[in-house]
Amino acid sequence: MTKAEIITEISSKTGIEKVDVQETVEAFFKVVKNSMMGGENVYVRGFGSFVVKKRAKKTARNISKNTAIIIPEHFVPSFKPAKTFVDKVRTGNKVSK
Repeated sequence: MTKAEIITEISSKTGIEKVDVQETVEAFFKVVKNSMMGGENVYVRGFGSFVVKKRAKKTARNISKNTAIIIPEHFVPSFKPAKTFVDKVRTGNKVSK
C-alpha cells in the first residue's frame, strides 16, 4: 500500500477531503522525522515505536580492494511494532499459496 492509497482510504472512510488528509499525513511524517533527527523516540500506543538505535564503531572489509575500513559509530532509525499490533497481523494475515 502506498502513501497515496493510504490517503485515499482515509479520505473515503472519514469523508475528509484528500488535500486535508494529505497535509495531515505529511505533517505526521515530518514530526516523526524531526523528532528522530533530534534523538527523540516516538511512541504510538497500540501501533509501535519509532526509535533511534546507535550502531557501534566497527571494522569492515572492502572486498574489491581487499582493505580494512573503519565504520564510525552512527545512529539509524528503527521501528518496533507493538505486541498487540504483531498479534493482530499474525492472526489476521492469511497467506494463500
